[in-house]
Amino acid sequence: MSDAGSEAEYQEEGPSIGIYEGERNENKERHGRGKNIFPNGDIYEGTYLNGARNGFGVYKWKKTRARYSGEYKDNLRDGQGDFVYPDGSKYRGQFKEGKRHGQGTYVYVNGDTYIGEWENDKKHGKGAYTIIANGSKMEGDWKDGLLKGTGKVIHADHILKATFIQGQPELPASITFKSTGYTIPVTDKGLLGQRAVMAGGDE
Repeated sequence: MSDAGSEAEYQEEGPSIGIYEGERNENKERHGRGKNIFPNGDIYEGTYLNGARNGFGVYKWKKTRARYSGEYKDNLRDGQGDFVYPDGSKYRGQFKEGKRHGQGTYVYVNGDTYIGEWENDKKHGKGAYTIIANGSKMEGDWKDGLLKGTGKVIHADHILKATFIQGQPELPASITFKSTGYTIPVTDKGLLGQRAVMAGGDE
């Protein structure tokens, strides 16, 4: 599952257009609590600072029914927040300059989850991706949305450990059986289960 395709239609409207009801400062700028209805039907309700969205706010997109509830800084999502995307996927975690950045949890439409670090809207850093269909979990270091470097895939009865390149497990690798703790080396690349691993990559 990809966490990239759900973001095509959630650009926010500018802070100074539309119908505004709320507090202003001595310069007549939006300042304090307020609500704004944009020409396209989007709605923002929250706090402003000197004309810009700052602090806690809720932005609702009329066309896509997406919704963001969380912190803002200078009109951008920044800090802790919850985002429900147009496709129904959900993210709860940290944002920076409008993008997923820091620690967060993403729940995909099919129920898969990723819990871990993000950078520039992509899985990046330590994290774990769980496949809801079979309960398998991919853990390790992620870079630009893909599992890279040392990682493991935890299945119901065994654990695969390997080096990952562009989301694909490569040899040398090993399999450890949970019931016995017995570990065997993997010499056949066909046993690495690339299909399951690629489920955690961004398209």
